[in-house]
Amino acid sequence: MLSYAARRIGLSALVAFGVVVLTFVIARVVPGDPAAGWAGPRAGPAERDRVRAELGLDLPLPQQIGGYLGGVLRGDWGISVRTHRPVLDDLLALLPNTLQLVLAGLLIGLLVGVPAGLVAARWAHRSPDLLVRTGAVLGGSVPVFWLALLMQMFFATRMGLLPVAGSYDPAVLAANPLVRITGMPLLDALLTGNLPMAASVFDHLVLPALVVAAYPVAVITRLVRAGVLDTLGETHVQMTRALGFPERTVLARFALRPNWNPVLQTCALIFGYSLVNSFLVEAIFAYPGLGGYAAASADVVDLPAIVGVTLLVALLYIAANLLVDLLQAALDPRMGLR
Repeated sequence: MLSYAARRIGLSALVAFGVVVLTFVIARVVPGDPAAGWAGPRAGPAERDRVRAELGLDLPLPQQIGGYLGGVLRGDWGISVRTHRPVLDDLLALLPNTLQLVLAGLLIGLLVGVPAGLVAARWAHRSPDLLVRTGAVLGGSVPVFWLALLMQMFFATRMGLLPVAGSYDPAVLAANPLVRITGMPLLDALLTGNLPMAASVFDHLVLPALVVAAYPVAVITRLVRAGVLDTLGETHVQMTRALGFPERTVLARFALRPNWNPVLQTCALIFGYSLVNSFLVEAIFAYPGLGGYAAASADVVDLPAIVGVTLLVALLYIAANLLVDLLQAALDPRMGLR
């Protein structure tokens, strides 16, 4: 188990190194001059050359990459051209909101997708199965921006049930200040007993989280249905039925259990997809997070910020896959022998 974990961690570090180098090189060929954005629109050529030297943009590309890698290991991800603040500080301030949105969508995907997949497998090729599969196909194929706009129009504009933008009501924040612990507003409000703030954050989170959850629900539903249908044909499951176990027990205990490993593995892939997908959702719902920061940085060719966002997303995706691999190895000791 320990050797397997060491191999997976080493491979993850190698992938992260490749992502940093590739992203840095690609960002360098993007049209635009980061020094001009730092110096301002009125700066002359001499001022831009001075800024370029200060930022290290006049150095050879291999030397720039080496310097950036060393800075990343030290926690120095560069200074944002747009905000003039350390990139890592900007990212850490915005990351909790994005993680809150993505994890909420993934949680909804599990809470809805697993039971829906069981229902579809229980009544395979009948009306409940047809309805579930139709919903899964729609959830996985509907464009995110269209679903987000539809949610806004129906639940916010026409019915007035939920807020259309933001992460909480500023009036509620003024009356009930939020104490930061984890950086995730909903979790922090619950941990500190700030129920009015928790209710406001929850209301603002529902619509964007449902949009992010559409794809996870679709994938998990179809995966669980297919896996359970395969397992139901195996001898040990048929034996449990013959012994008189209730159908609910047969499905949840004997047919679903062998399929948790593929579900966990798929969750890592879904996490990466949802993380990138959340950038568009954040833009539509004016939800503060990494999406708005990345878009604003791209507008001014803020190279340190662009590379920082890309690196952070890649590291989170690598960490999610590593965590799933270790969980699978813990659940199935045979994996640790590979």
